[in-house]
Amino acid sequence: MTIATVALVSIGAHPASGRARRAEHDARAVELGLQLAGDDLHVLHAGNPHEPALRAYLGMGLDTLHVLEQPSDADAVPVLRDYIRETGVQLVLTGSQAETGEGSGMLPYLLAEQLGWPLLVGVAQIESIHNDVALVLQALPRGQRRRLKVRLPFMVTVDNAAPKARQSAYGPATRGTLEVDDVEVVADDLSTTGLLQPAKPRPKRLKVIKAKSGADRMKAATAKAAGGSGQVLKGVSAEEGAQAILKLLIEEGVVR
Repeated sequence: MTIATVALVSIGAHPASGRARRAEHDARAVELGLQLAGDDLHVLHAGNPHEPALRAYLGMGLDTLHVLEQPSDADAVPVLRDYIRETGVQLVLTGSQAETGEGSGMLPYLLAEQLGWPLLVGVAQIESIHNDVALVLQALPRGQRRRLKVRLPFMVTVDNAAPKARQSAYGPATRGTLEVDDVEVVADDLSTTGLLQPAKPRPKRLKVIKAKSGADRMKAATAKAAGGSGQVLKGVSAEEGAQAILKLLIEEGVVR
């Protein structure tokens, strides 16, 4: 049974150099869609169609990538919602969080809310779809998995638990075509009024000191760590020093 499946993709950034690339989680969403729908998968991007990094998705074996052209400060949710409604899509795959821009991870939630669809997060695999009911394997913490049944239509987000994306080949990337659609641009008030800046590392938490008074807490926080049961040997013979070292090695289990 062929299901109208769409994978939403964005422009990623290399973690070390910051160079534009395909987004890691979005590429895994495309991989999951290819395994599920094959050549019937539609890949959709809302943004700049002239970004060279988009062709990395075509290099995964896609013939066409659909682009809803809009500036970077526009709101992508309304145009994606209208496209999904008009094309009769029943399943939407996307990454968990963008690597560039706001990177809030809210787009899947906002889009699912406006569509009125259920949203499954952290999906590792879509095992089967039969009679408009999908059997989905969801990733949980510590390597656990949970099977869920959900009725079409629905949305899923994927992360590192999903199948690893196949390598992008140069030949298919250059032969693939970008189909660009003109859409109504909706301004994103948050992007125009907000200030974007690199995230700063969080400060390291201090150890909680349990004491009755403030003076006791200050004394415990500034006190040097107490030494162990070591022994300083001064003015002893070589035999006595060797015996002390041998005793320590036996106590530590190094020598039996």
